[in-house]
Amino acid sequence: MSRQTRYVLGFDFGTESGRAALFDVADGRLVSSAIHAYSNGVIDERLPGSGRLLEPDWALQDPADYLQVLRSAGRGTVETSGIDPAEVIGVGIDFTACTMLPTLADGTPLCTLPQWRDEPNAWVKLWKHHAAQPFADQINAAAERSRPDLLARHGGRYSSEWFWSKVLQTVHEAPGVHAAAERYIEACDWIVWQLTGVERRAACVAGYKALWDPQEGFPDAFLAGLHPDLAGIIDSRMQRDLRPLGERAGGLTKAWAAELGLLPGTSVAIATLDAHTSVPATGVTEAGRMVMIMGTSICHLLIGEERREVEGMCGVIQGGITPGTWGFEAGQSCVGDHFAWFVEAAAPADCAAEAADRGVSIHRVLEERAATIRPGESGLIALDWWNGNRSVLVDADLTGLMLGMTLRTRPEEMYRALMEATAYGTRTIIEAFERQGVPVRQVVACGGLPDESPLLMQIFADVIDREIWVAKSPQTPALGAAMHAAVAAGPERDGYPTIEVAAAHMGHLRDVPYRPDPADAAVYEQLFAEYSRLHDHFGRGGDDVMKRLKALRSERLAHRTDGAA
Repeated sequence: MSRQTRYVLGFDFGTESGRAALFDVADGRLVSSAIHAYSNGVIDERLPGSGRLLEPDWALQDPADYLQVLRSAGRGTVETSGIDPAEVIGVGIDFTACTMLPTLADGTPLCTLPQWRDEPNAWVKLWKHHAAQPFADQINAAAERSRPDLLARHGGRYSSEWFWSKVLQTVHEAPGVHAAAERYIEACDWIVWQLTGVERRAACVAGYKALWDPQEGFPDAFLAGLHPDLAGIIDSRMQRDLRPLGERAGGLTKAWAAELGLLPGTSVAIATLDAHTSVPATGVTEAGRMVMIMGTSICHLLIGEERREVEGMCGVIQGGITPGTWGFEAGQSCVGDHFAWFVEAAAPADCAAEAADRGVSIHRVLEERAATIRPGESGLIALDWWNGNRSVLVDADLTGLMLGMTLRTRPEEMYRALMEATAYGTRTIIEAFERQGVPVRQVVACGGLPDESPLLMQIFADVIDREIWVAKSPQTPALGAAMHAAVAAGPERDGYPTIEVAAAHMGHLRDVPYRPDPADAAVYEQLFAEYSRLHDHFGRGGDDVMKRLKALRSERLAHRTDGAA
């Protein structure tokens, strides 16, 4: 008997936009998709409406933008497909994280209330919000004294990008917001709450970002020791009953079903992290295969057979990627953002003119020019810290460096040096895993950059001296979210019993990998040695000039703001 055609809808919430994509449950075929750019984008200079200036390292978002993704991209995807809404068996959500917000008990974001619109701590703190670094430092110092095991789960340091750093910043800087916040919640869990009317939180997200452990739960005593206002916070403003990947969170409310053009009660899965859900979307469900999700940043996900402590990893959680295995996460804070910064801040007029004449992007022009340069010919080397270092140093106060420039240095050489720097950062992460006995037998790439930049992928293959396989689907996070929706719907609704079975049917790789060029790999071996020396000198205390300069910058900017006031 033939299987009935069924579909699942995945929502992928990124840094600048959100995407909806509809997939065939049988084979993962993309049926239709739509994207919606956030109206307020990344809020890092002024608050919307009031225009209040933000200090350096803030990165906020507007939750209204997320709802508009559901309404615009979601409904557009369903309508464009022309399918019967009854054939959609589930909805899945993935999100960049840690992206968190304070709300009332009914889920109303504080930043939507008039009394809190002008308070930065009332808004969504995006994953790359680094203004919480002093509070991450406080957490690390406290954990080193009393709970070093907490840090061991996270590679030795807790990040400014993560949940408790951001909450602690609110407690200290905006006690009124903290008093009004009846919930602190990850944006992915908040979206599921909106769609179903039921607050259900993901164990995966809490494990990697909020110090939750499957055996211990949350470290209540440790949190209370950080600040008296954190005593009892799990019971008063969060949840202890966390749900595993692939579980059903609830059904679409009548209101949201009407907004999306689907049936009320359609299954909604527990939320997932964008990087973690991309792993099964490539067909990877076994140990030893590292998946790089390459976009504005890179997340490096690896399944292991046993728990190990790896320097600078973002976390390791049992069941964090697939049930019964150990899911390791590491990452780089600035990859696509590097290239966007260069185009916006440093690309010369002739590049822009050529791009306009040809009807292509400035990135395309720079990449074509950079492709004519052989490894080592530019004389340049860079550290990939334009947005701090996530792994292996876990330090948001580190900054970028480019060495070797002369009066003959060309823009495309600088652009290529940034590409190479990101590849060196990935090799550093791979070597950290392998030093601790976590094998990396194969590397798989997905996300936006593998499709946009063949040169970047070849550089990565040459620098790490390994083949890199690329996901067949250009929308792996949305596909992964949809796959978890198929598991949440279950076989009784023509879904799947496990994510492994879903991956076998819906996750695919392209037929041909990027293969390293032996001659280029040999040159990059020399360059990587130079990168490693710079990495350790500036990143491990040899010279803290980056931090001194950053502190002076913050001091002078604050002085200017005070003077203007």
